[in-house]
Amino acid sequence: MTTTLRPAGPLQQHPDGSRSRRYAVCVNSRPVGEIHLGTSPSLGASVARVVDLRIAEPDRRRGRGTVAALAAEEVARGWGCAQMEAVVPATADAALRLFGALGYTVRNRGMEKRLGATPPALPPGSHARPMTEAEFAAWQEAEGERYARGWIGRGVPEAAARAKARDDHARLLPHGLATEGVLFSVLEHEGARVGTLWLALEDAKAFVFDVETFAAHRGRGHGRTLMLLAERQAIEAGRTVLGLNVFAGNTPAERLYASLGYETVTHSLSKPLL
Repeated sequence: MTTTLRPAGPLQQHPDGSRSRRYAVCVNSRPVGEIHLGTSPSLGASVARVVDLRIAEPDRRRGRGTVAALAAEEVARGWGCAQMEAVVPATADAALRLFGALGYTVRNRGMEKRLGATPPALPPGSHARPMTEAEFAAWQEAEGERYARGWIGRGVPEAAARAKARDDHARLLPHGLATEGVLFSVLEHEGARVGTLWLALEDAKAFVFDVETFAAHRGRGHGRTLMLLAERQAIEAGRTVLGLNVFAGNTPAERLYASLGYETVTHSLSKPLL
């Protein structure tokens, strides 16, 4: 039996510059599922994303999904893409096994924590204050470079990584420090600046976009204090869930978040196209 992809609709061009197309997964011309393939809205045309992959129950566990995913890679190569990505719920064990067998690796994880009603106290000697305009300007320049370098180090082409850094900051911070729904804080400990926090207040939850302990002050528990500050600000703003992303391999951060009660909700996977 031969598993193939058959276009199930026209190629879609989206306002954000990405494109996508749906394909029927067929076995000897008999439809057994669907795959939705697109280019990444955040990483650009060089990265293709498996938006959705579904195989009908009677045809599962027969390798149909594996062949469909491999066929999608050929489509992506035809689009000129150099990398594949997929975002998989942490509970989707079968999908994680499928992509793992095809050579996808975890790039980053989405984590969340349900918050209580009482804001946590900060440790003695630590307090937070709003970031100043001058501090924000310095932070934005350094963070843009660090953010781009992080994506380059994970296999994203440099041009796409730098474009993502520019576009993400422009989209998330259109008015800089005055952008509605964002909180930028500086953590001080016994009079010294030790770290910064960028917290966004979304509709249903809060999200930590950036947390950093300055190099000279690492290893002293300030990262935990910054996360307690994020929880405090989220609870005070009426949010009951706090989310964040952590890149694979950032072991200190992963241990910190796990110790604070965060749980993985999604895995972002990637694979280079050779």
